[in-house]
Amino acid sequence: MRSLGDWLAWIEKLHPRTIELGLERVAAVLERMGLRHPPFTVLTVGGTNGKGSTVALCDAMLRAAGYRVGAYTSPHLIRYNERVRVDGVMATDAELTAAFERIEASRGQTPLTYFEYGTLAALDVLREKDVDIAVLEVGMGGRLDAVNAVDPVAAVVTSIGIDHTAWLGPDRESIGREKAGIFRENVPAVCGDADPPRSLLDAAREVGARLYLLGRDFEAEPATNGWNFRFGARVRTGLPYPRLRGAHQLRNAAAALAALETLTDRFPVTQAHIREGLVTAFVPGRFQVLPGAPTVVLDVAHNVEAARALAETLRQHRVAGRTLAVFGMLIDKPIAEVAAVMRPLIDEWHVAVLDGARAATAEQSVQALKQGGVDRPVACHAGAHAAFEAARHAAGAGDRIVVFGSFYTVGGILAHLDPAGSP
Repeated sequence: MRSLGDWLAWIEKLHPRTIELGLERVAAVLERMGLRHPPFTVLTVGGTNGKGSTVALCDAMLRAAGYRVGAYTSPHLIRYNERVRVDGVMATDAELTAAFERIEASRGQTPLTYFEYGTLAALDVLREKDVDIAVLEVGMGGRLDAVNAVDPVAAVVTSIGIDHTAWLGPDRESIGREKAGIFRENVPAVCGDADPPRSLLDAAREVGARLYLLGRDFEAEPATNGWNFRFGARVRTGLPYPRLRGAHQLRNAAAALAALETLTDRFPVTQAHIREGLVTAFVPGRFQVLPGAPTVVLDVAHNVEAARALAETLRQHRVAGRTLAVFGMLIDKPIAEVAAVMRPLIDEWHVAVLDGARAATAEQSVQALKQGGVDRPVACHAGAHAAFEAARHAAGAGDRIVVFGSFYTVGGILAHLDPAGSP
């Protein structure tokens, strides 16, 4: 019998492309597996940034209300099992390998990408675990993403920014239309972007979705005793700020809560459930602060919008000493632009040269930092571990280390600090 590691290695080699957008392959296999219309309710979450946090917030509030909740997210930080959770507990190796075996027995000659295999496995595990509702994170885009092969009862687009331009298009208008591909006729569609592109609004109108916009149909307002949430005529006051840090997380919380408001007939949640979900929802690698001295902040920010959110949150949580960066990005990401956003906050850069074909080399990283205007000390290290240990050696007790740039960088540090691998 293949182990989970064996399955994942085989799946990676099976399809020549890591990404091949399209719904035909995964829809055909879903049909054969009896999963084209899953026996559980589906809430789909897409967007450029904030997807994982919004999934976690929906998941936590629904679980607080007593529902059996499945969640599917990607990518993982340490272990593949993180991608599929039921009631907050990761899927086991045995559950995932059994799902892969059922997929293999059903797919025939249909080729599947790594992500398509993972999406099918997640849906299969969630069916086996008999969940009431599944909160599914879109992998990339929306319209042609494997998650979009199943129909949701509500869909959320958290934000629209510039990322994955080779597949989704060069600007927010192109990307917005792709993100809006998860909308359905007469199905609630929540947008948490305060300034959505016209293409998203047009796509929602064309498909006949029931669109709810941040700032028009729902909003979050800071108050003296927490924050207030308005959804149409309904107002919830005195809500606690999310455990997830940053002003952007309030927007994610508002989008999550708006989605649940549209489901209130099927999955009602009370004020107490909402409060519990807000203060318990947690996602590793999203402004995750590790205790001790120096302070360590981990954030998977890997595009310009995410870097701006990270920079804003760092300014809100200042330290007396210096801020040192442990920074590693992939070559197909906007390294110079991200560096330019973070440059005013960083006193010393420790570049992690990652493994893999997509990793930026030391020379490419240094050149990109220069293009981004970085004029502070820069040192390159072979891998995230070495970069982190160098930063930790250089940092004083009053300093701060910020690890960011990719899931690989943050995941590498989390695995280094917790070899047991449970983020």
